[in-house]
Amino acid sequence: MNAQDNWDDVRYFLAVARHGSLSAAARALGVNHTTVLRRVAALEAAFGTGLFDKQPGGYVLTAAGDEMHRVALKVEAELAAANRLLSGRDTQLSGTVRVTTIDILAMHFLPRHLAAFRALYPGMRVDLLIAEASLSLARREADVAIRSTNKPPENLVGRVVAGLAFAVYGSAAYLDRTADDPARRDWVGLDETFDHTRMAQWFKRTVAPERVGHRVNSVAVLAEAVRAGAGLGLLPCGLADRMPELCRLGDLVEEVETKIWLLTHGDLRHMARVRAFLDFIGDALVGERDLLEGRRGPG
Repeated sequence: MNAQDNWDDVRYFLAVARHGSLSAAARALGVNHTTVLRRVAALEAAFGTGLFDKQPGGYVLTAAGDEMHRVALKVEAELAAANRLLSGRDTQLSGTVRVTTIDILAMHFLPRHLAAFRALYPGMRVDLLIAEASLSLARREADVAIRSTNKPPENLVGRVVAGLAFAVYGSAAYLDRTADDPARRDWVGLDETFDHTRMAQWFKRTVAPERVGHRVNSVAVLAEAVRAGAGLGLLPCGLADRMPELCRLGDLVEEVETKIWLLTHGDLRHMARVRAFLDFIGDALVGERDLLEGRRGPG
C-alpha cells in the first residue's frame, strides 16, 4: 500500500484527530468504530510509526501524528476548495443539497416548505442534517446552513431571513396548578452545551438554581417538557405560539433575540441547485416572520 496516495485512510485519521475518540469519529463518518480503528492502524503501519497515543481522555496525537495532522489539514483544505470551485460551475437543477439547521426549524418550519420545493424541483433531493453545532461548509459537510446567530462565520455568505424572538411560557394547566404560589414555580433549562448562547446566559441571570427541575439538550425537547407541565421555560415564540396548551408570560425577552441566517460558502452560491434552494427557502422563511418574531401571538 502506498500511504501517500491513500487519502481515504487520511480522512479517518483526521476525523479521530478532530473529534478525539474512535466513537465520535465513527459517528461523524457514519461508520462503526472498528472501521475507524482498522483504517487508522493501516495508516500507522504504512508509515511505520504511531500517530496517536490512547489516553484516558481520548486519542492524542503523537509528535509524528502532529506533523501528519498539519500536512493532512492543508491537503484537505485544498481538495475541499477544488471541490467547491468545480461544484460551483454546476448548472443542473438536479442532485443533492445538504442542509444543516437546528431542531426547531427542522421539525416545525421546514417540512412543508421542503415538500413544496421538491414538488417544484423533482430532480433534486434535500438531505436535512440537524445539528446545534455548525457543520463545516468549507469541508462540504453541508452546502447550506440555516442558523440562529447574530454573528455568522466570516467565510460564509448569505442573508438574514427573519428574527427569532423569545418569551417565557408555561402550560395553562401548570399555571393553574401553581397559581397560589407563582414564586415557587419550577423551570426547565438547557444543559451546558448551550452555555455559549444568549438563552442560557439569560437563564443563569434570571432563574435561581434551586428552581430548575431538570435540564435538556434540545430546544424542541424543552418546549415539549414545558407543554407537559414540567415548569416554565424560555422558548422561541415561533415554536411556543404554535402550541395552544402554552401561555406566554410577560413581554418578549429582547436581550435573547437572535437572527435566522441562510448561509452558504462563497464558492457554492452560484451552483444552480444551491441557488435554487437559497431563493426558495429564503422567501419561504421571510413569509414566516410574524410567527418567528413573536408578532402573531399564541394560538
